[in-house]
Amino acid sequence: MRTERHLLTPCAPGTSRHLVSLHYGPADGGRKAYLQAALHADEPPGLLVGWHLRRLLAEAESAARLRGEVVLVPMANPIGHGQRLLGRGIGRFELPSGENFNRHYADVAAATYARLRPQIEQGRLPGVADVRAALRASCRELPAPSELESLRKTLLTLAIDADLMLDLHCDNEAVMHLYTTPSLWPRLEPLARLIGAEVALLAGDSGGDPFDESCSLAWSRLDALHVAAGGAAEAWPEACVAATIELRGEADVSHEHAAADARALFDFLVHEGYIEGKAPALPPLKRDGRPLAGSIPVYAPHGGVLVHRARLGEEIAQGEPIADVIDPLEGTCTTLTSPVDGLLYAREHGRVVHAGTRIAKVSGLEALRSGALLSA
Repeated sequence: MRTERHLLTPCAPGTSRHLVSLHYGPADGGRKAYLQAALHADEPPGLLVGWHLRRLLAEAESAARLRGEVVLVPMANPIGHGQRLLGRGIGRFELPSGENFNRHYADVAAATYARLRPQIEQGRLPGVADVRAALRASCRELPAPSELESLRKTLLTLAIDADLMLDLHCDNEAVMHLYTTPSLWPRLEPLARLIGAEVALLAGDSGGDPFDESCSLAWSRLDALHVAAGGAAEAWPEACVAATIELRGEADVSHEHAAADARALFDFLVHEGYIEGKAPALPPLKRDGRPLAGSIPVYAPHGGVLVHRARLGEEIAQGEPIADVIDPLEGTCTTLTSPVDGLLYAREHGRVVHAGTRIAKVSGLEALRSGALLSA
């Protein structure tokens, strides 16, 4: 295993942070899998999963079982991990800018296509390896004027040339679920089976440029640019299979959960041929993929005490009660109901809420929303 330390742009004189990446297996093996944990630094399950996964990867490397490079970033957000306010970690947003750590990743397709264009104009279509080299070069030239931008640049440079990219997150309170694109879903269905995902939420472009889509959509964006320049469609395959995995809720931190999740991720790497070995039998798929545009949030109309009434992971009908919000001054109780038939897959963990708080998310079968589909 090789450890690399990546210095971030210092935010002020006398300060510095660095990102650590762990590299297992041969870097010249022709395939690369990339996994990172806790890009939202207040989402701890991935940190423990990464700790368990390190042992499995080290054992596989010692046994010469790795057939490609596996890169693990065990703590993807040193900035967020350093942020505390009144004793609590603030890891979803950078405090100076207010920006979400998992938004605004660069679209490097145009810069990459400009690098490839001289070869294309000479009548030679660059192969996947050539495109990956151009993607890496484009990422290395991204500006990094701030600590946050240097973190984004470093992470994207590490992951942009991966065949497989898995970003480990969690929700407030939730069942296991994942996000990916409709076209990549068939290739990630075995992963959903292995991790026991209750649902996969699918969107071609969810908006906001999250990390996973900046990796996977680079290839379709390059194809679109090629077509616009007069080239043939589908010049390149979707060569980066990317997903965001939501490892249940923030409080679901246990060795039992993490060891099982790490084993499932390891088994998927075996299944996909990154690690030599017999792939395990795939468990049944709990649910087919559903449109992210069919995931409907439920908001509190006023502040008060939140009392959940429906169980996480329950299929509920439109109009069924999900939660009560009780105003202790007025003595009133507002019952919030499901907006659609669907799966209650995530909910608010705080039990005192303000007006406008998103208290639950229900995944329905019909695409009912448009525009930016991810929460802030």
